[in-house]
Amino acid sequence: MAALRAAHDPSAAEGVPAHITLLFPFRTAADIDDDALARARAIAAGARPFDFTLARIGRFDGTIYLAPEPAAPFVALTQALAGAFPEHPPYGGLHRDIVPHLTVARGDAAVLDRVESELATAWPARGIAARATDFILIANDTGRWRTLHRFALQRLGTTIARGHRPRASNPEGGDP
Repeated sequence: MAALRAAHDPSAAEGVPAHITLLFPFRTAADIDDDALARARAIAAGARPFDFTLARIGRFDGTIYLAPEPAAPFVALTQALAGAFPEHPPYGGLHRDIVPHLTVARGDAAVLDRVESELATAWPARGIAARATDFILIANDTGRWRTLHRFALQRLGTTIARGHRPRASNPEGGDP
């Protein structure tokens, strides 16, 4: 998969690791302030690590991707982040549905047909098992994407409730 991403996903060449997007587009690196970090930390603190499988190959217009199952924890994290940052709707508000995915390739139909065939030939019957333990905040303010912050999923034994909108706490008391 890494070789296919390197060859067919322009973001890989710009330093973006294989990932399942939670919220994009977002702020520039210069616009990441303490309040934004506190809101993201609150969401991570309210979510627990979870297992998932990259279970199947999917296709959007111009994109081949791997679909995680279950998708619900990714959707819940996206909804929580979008609720905490309403000025940044998922995918800029272009798509109504949230479809968690790991992009492998972008291109025209011929390129995508070839990539899909290569993936299908090598695809393990049980998919690729993984565990989500954190989410990262990346930014491209230099022409290459870089990790600015990592937020560990911390809650034990619970998940983010649908529609939950965590608030940053004020260490001095009162509302933030």
